[in-house]
Amino acid sequence: MSRTIWFLTSNAGKLKEATHHLQPLGYTVRHLMVDEGDIIEPQVNTLEEVAQSKIAQALQHLPDGDKSNDMVLVEDAGLFIDALNGFPGVYSAYVLETIGCSGVLRLLNHLQSEDTIQCAQLRSAEFQAVAALWMNGQILYGNGKCPGWIALESRGDGGFGFDPVFTPNDLDEYGEPLAQGTYGVNSAHGKTFGAMSLEEKQAYSHRSRALNDLLRQLPSA
Repeated sequence: MSRTIWFLTSNAGKLKEATHHLQPLGYTVRHLMVDEGDIIEPQVNTLEEVAQSKIAQALQHLPDGDKSNDMVLVEDAGLFIDALNGFPGVYSAYVLETIGCSGVLRLLNHLQSEDTIQCAQLRSAEFQAVAALWMNGQILYGNGKCPGWIALESRGDGGFGFDPVFTPNDLDEYGEPLAQGTYGVNSAHGKTFGAMSLEEKQAYSHRSRALNDLLRQLPSA
């Protein structure tokens, strides 16, 4: 019998991606919808703690609560900028809402160079994502990262969040990120996530990597 995974998300794209990954393993993915304000974003230090808090809150919305045979999936991500000691990190959603992409660019205005590679190194950053699954009273975690750098200006109107100011590092033939300044088989050619198609972005996606890391720990349903 297929087991049900309730995915707590407001993003239809994330729901579709999770279904694509989990359905072949025999799981049924359903959208766990809650009223706005019912899930409170915790002020903690790590993405794992954020995910853990969201799962605890999400369980209250299942018919049988934490006694349910169903599973709960949550995902959280953040932008970590090296020159800002990892800021905004777990506060990415708040920073996006308050100062936006333009505010982050202003914070890094002094980190510029005429040399593209050196500029990328000065403005290095990475997206990090955690996918957490509550199952049988335990939580499994999957982690994903996408290293890159903050562009000098916002480019592109695709994606969401900080996508218009983030350029990913190139990838090798196995799809793994390379060091900055190294050209790979798959290259962004300086484009930000905001200037990429969804298909292009998927190759670099920290969210996909976190979900894949989680899937490796799951048995078939």
